[in-house]
Amino acid sequence: MSRAQVSEGTLIDYRHEDRAGIDVASLFEAFDPLRGAKLSILDESGAIVDKQWMPDLGPEAILEAYRAMVLARVADTKAVSLQRQGRLYTLPPNLGQEAAAVGSAMALEKTDWMVPAYRELGAWLWKGVPLKVVYLWYAGSEYGNVFPPDTRILPICVPISTQLLHAAGIGHAIAYRGGSDVVISYFGDGGTSEGDFHEALNWSAVFNCPVIFFCNNNQYAISCPRRDQTRSETIAQKAIAYGIPGIQIDGNDLFAVYRATREAAHHARSGRGPVLIEAETYRMGAHTTSDDPGRYREKAEEEAWKGRDPLLRVRRYLEAAGLWNESLESAALEDAGRKADQGSREAEALPPNDADEIFRHAFAELTPELQAQKNALKTFLKWKESS
Repeated sequence: MSRAQVSEGTLIDYRHEDRAGIDVASLFEAFDPLRGAKLSILDESGAIVDKQWMPDLGPEAILEAYRAMVLARVADTKAVSLQRQGRLYTLPPNLGQEAAAVGSAMALEKTDWMVPAYRELGAWLWKGVPLKVVYLWYAGSEYGNVFPPDTRILPICVPISTQLLHAAGIGHAIAYRGGSDVVISYFGDGGTSEGDFHEALNWSAVFNCPVIFFCNNNQYAISCPRRDQTRSETIAQKAIAYGIPGIQIDGNDLFAVYRATREAAHHARSGRGPVLIEAETYRMGAHTTSDDPGRYREKAEEEAWKGRDPLLRVRRYLEAAGLWNESLESAALEDAGRKADQGSREAEALPPNDADEIFRHAFAELTPELQAQKNALKTFLKWKESS
């Protein structure tokens, strides 16, 4: 049984079929990246194009996933608006990557670990991170690093690929203790050029760590396009060098993301080690709110990807099935807007951190350098108050 908590939402139970005895490796064999195969189930018109791999998600689960994607998009739009007003600092928009985030998170168990990068808002909310905490993080508050203890999610990580080593470490601990939990860690296509990526995959493969390495290939590492990032035809095929399964999927396809992540989790949970997933998606917005993608991307390319919008796909699927309409869409947007407004209000209601709070969580005992920095900050703040 998998349990998922959408932030401010209702706890839903999704019962998977018993997969004991089923050869999960068949998915990875069918979509061997060396053969140029890519898993795609839901096309841009909302039609199922590969029924064989359609996951066993009932209408309630799909509706909840779609509402979660809507919430992620509305909350993200709200964050960008707050940043433009000077109420949040620089942040990375999630526009266009909602299916990759929600689809992967909903395939996990509640006790599984999540080690994020910085563009998986839908996954954080699904895992149970309150919106106010996300807004606090981008407001520079230490409270933005404090997630509910039962979410098993590490804080947002901006340095590129350093979080993958943390995921490998957690996975190693699980394997060493004989546990059955799984770790998922997210990173971008640019992150595969970092040494940490290779070290984490190699270590996890050697020690059979139950880690899902989830690459959000959104085509650009800031302004560097995917074609200039690596000579490999796919990122998924990099798994071959480490002796682990790799699979390329349509990252804008909620069903493909869910199916691949669920199978990867089963593979890892069964003691067969890590998996590398490459989710092909597109960053429809800027890299961050300080970026201008118009300087390195063509409008024609952006327009082409708009037609592959992950929310539109699921909405069209639901409408064709008679499960969605304009009235429900308006209600979902209104509900998401209320939640985003509430999260913002709650975040702004908290007082700013004092100097002690900023340094309290670095070490059990501060180093002399950090102690000197704290003293200097306190001196500056006292001067500022008296000026």
